[in-house]
Amino acid sequence: MRPAAPLRAAAGSAASVLLAIAIAACSPCGGDGGKADASSACPDSACAVLATTLPAAPVKAEGEFTVLTFNLDHWADEDRDGDPSTLEPKPEAETAAILETLRALSPDVILVQEAAPGAPFERLRDALGYPHCHIAAVDPSGLDIAIFSRIPLDPVTTATNDLYTIGPRKFPVRRGILDATLRFPSGAAVRLLGAHLKSKKFHEFGQAEMRRNEARLVCNRVRSALKADPAVPVLVLGDLNDTPSSAPLQEIRTYQNKPLLTDLRPTDALGDAWTYRAEDDACLRHDYALASATLLPYFLPGKTFIPNHPALAAASDHRPLYLTFRIPDPATPPPPLPVIPSPRPFSADD
Repeated sequence: MRPAAPLRAAAGSAASVLLAIAIAACSPCGGDGGKADASSACPDSACAVLATTLPAAPVKAEGEFTVLTFNLDHWADEDRDGDPSTLEPKPEAETAAILETLRALSPDVILVQEAAPGAPFERLRDALGYPHCHIAAVDPSGLDIAIFSRIPLDPVTTATNDLYTIGPRKFPVRRGILDATLRFPSGAAVRLLGAHLKSKKFHEFGQAEMRRNEARLVCNRVRSALKADPAVPVLVLGDLNDTPSSAPLQEIRTYQNKPLLTDLRPTDALGDAWTYRAEDDACLRHDYALASATLLPYFLPGKTFIPNHPALAAASDHRPLYLTFRIPDPATPPPPLPVIPSPRPFSADD
């Protein structure tokens, strides 16, 4: 879902200015062409703000790997100027904000939602330069799940035959389920399932029921993966289009009232966990990283966060999640379980 056009245009213009300042390393500030520290040269300027908010990845130690998931908000060629005879790519300021952020963070694995196959996917693939890439290319609207990885993917497929029934109709998972196994040089493996569940847009068969059924099929995939090889941890990533307490999230996270996956719940620098900004300016959690019990000991909360940047607010209505894990070592006992920060409790009267 996207903000209204005038608001988005204004935000995009602001983002373009902010990003240009950031990329130029705050050259308008001070007299040394941007070589001086921006925060000391012009503490009240826009570039001083950006100097403290540009996303920076934690230092990755040997034996660790990093993963990022991000809904790119229509990385596609579409009618953006009101003339349906021509199709335009995502605006330059939005594209630059996304690419600069992904390059700055440089995760080992990037899972994205709302990337169109064909030329848009190829532009993203070429700009990122990752050796292992795959796009689901099953969504009828052409906004698919894609993965870019430095870690070999073997195998990588898209589940398209998983069906559910509502009344007289059978439905597939609209965007499929991207199923990739990360193969590390040590022989370790992690199974990654990428999902983008049905949006909350109206559907005659009920958008909430459709999303719940899609979530159930994702859960089936998790259970099948853990049954096929219990030693291989499972990570579910993506835009699940609902809140943590919703029925679809319970369908994925639990089975027969028993926990199946743990919500890793990244937060930003302020401790906020929201990932999606709706048209009415409500901030909600729609994007998730859910880990099996076999992956949880290798999770590093201190190196996991939600990147924040002024230009990203105009580039997408979602925020990315950046996560760090130790590479599992089946030959040694797993480390102690990490402590995952819980949400702050609020009074029911707030």
